Formats: sequence, C-alpha cells, structure tokens
Amino acid sequence: MDWSIQEVAKLAGTTSRTLRHYGAVGLLEPSRVGHNGYRYYDEESLVRLQRILLLRELGLSLAAVAEVLGKQTDQASALRTHLVWLKQEQERLARQIRAVETTIRKLEGGGRLMAQDMFDGFDHTQYKDEVEARWGSEAYEESDKWWRGLGAEGQGQWKERIARLMADWQAAAGSGASPESDTAQTLAARHVDWLGSIPGTPGYPEGPAKAYVLGLADMYVADERFAANYGGTEGAAFVRDALRVYAEREL
Repeated sequence: MDWSIQEVAKLAGTTSRTLRHYGAVGLLEPSRVGHNGYRYYDEESLVRLQRILLLRELGLSLAAVAEVLGKQTDQASALRTHLVWLKQEQERLARQIRAVETTIRKLEGGGRLMAQDMFDGFDHTQYKDEVEARWGSEAYEESDKWWRGLGAEGQGQWKERIARLMADWQAAAGSGASPESDTAQTLAARHVDWLGSIPGTPGYPEGPAKAYVLGLADMYVADERFAANYGGTEGAAFVRDALRVYAEREL
C-alpha cells in the first residue's frame, strides 16, 4: 500500500513542495514514481517522514536531520527516543494548559490570581529540584543563566549537537565496537567535552570532574529517561562502559 504525494502532504500537515524538497536533498525519496510522474510513498517512507518531522520540531537543520537518520538506522529504537522527548513535552504542555485554565477561571470568577500558578510549564525549569538535589543550587543557577543566554538560535544549535552525539553513540553501540575501541573512546572524549562546556557542571571550566562523569555514566543506565537517548539499556550500558574507560585513562 502506498500514498500519493498529495495524500501524504495532507496527512502530515505539510506541503507537496516540502516533500519534493526533502527528496531533492536526499532525505525522503518516494518509494515509486508513477507513469504520470506522480510520487508515491509506502509505509517505510511514512515512518521516515515522521522521524524527519520530529527532528525538525527539535530545531535541527536538514543537514543535521540527514546525519541523524543516517546513523540511527533502527527505526523503532530511534522512535522510542523521540517518544521520551514527546512525553516530556506533553507533560510541559499539560502544565501550561492547567495554568492558563486556572487563570481564566480566576479572571471570570473574580478570584485572586496566584503568580506561582500562572507560569507553570512555561520554561525548562521542571528539573530544577532534581538538579539542585544532585549538584546544588549554584550549579542550577549557572546552567540556567547560560541556557537562557543562548537564545533560540543557540539553543537550536545545542540540540543539534546533542542529537548528533546521541546518534553516533547508538551507531557505535550497534556496530559491535568495544568500549575500549578507538571509536568508543573518541565518542567518550566528545561526550566529556560536551559536558565540560556547560557552566555549573562540577569542575567547570577546567573540565568535568571524574566523579561527575562516572556518576552520570551510571545514571544513563539506571534512569530510563537517559537510557532512551542511547537506544535503551543496552546502548546506555555501552556508553557507561566507554566513559568509565575514558575517565580512568584521562581524568
């Protein structure tokens, strides 16, 4: 079974022009082209399009989307990672909805507006308590100030960098490489460099502390929210083991 380009555009809430552009840049080729020149897409193409649109929602450029798709070849595993992100966003939006509904009720009913209830879910501070419990309030404040200072463009670039790193980790884990291999250790160096670039992390700006890296490595496996970024527990275990090797050698 397949669908015409017009049908797919309508289903996905996009345009035929966009789909043709995705094809022109190598992101989404049609599964077949009819004798009349019409493009058709099968189920596998629709899954790929779903992933493209999800990655674009995260702010990734088309070049970054292509790189991620090229390395995350297991469609189901990649979509599980997307699902975690979507659920987090769903929770944030639900909090926004509740906050706005409360404001409307208070405005219409003459109730007293409570400032602390009006802006729930409007920023990325939902992990504030968790971060402060693990690494202290100063760490949260520094990283929060840094994140806000990036602006929309900088935040998009940052998400792009993370997506590439996660895709490379998943590809390495799927290739059967060992945690001690050059491939894994090069990724571990990139990972530690990424962690060290975030203000507020233990050891910043000289570089992340060894205990911090080892603690995060264990958390990647123990916490399913993090494990999903690496394709599940097995992929997270590969990342953990590679980071352990790197930490013992370099930190």
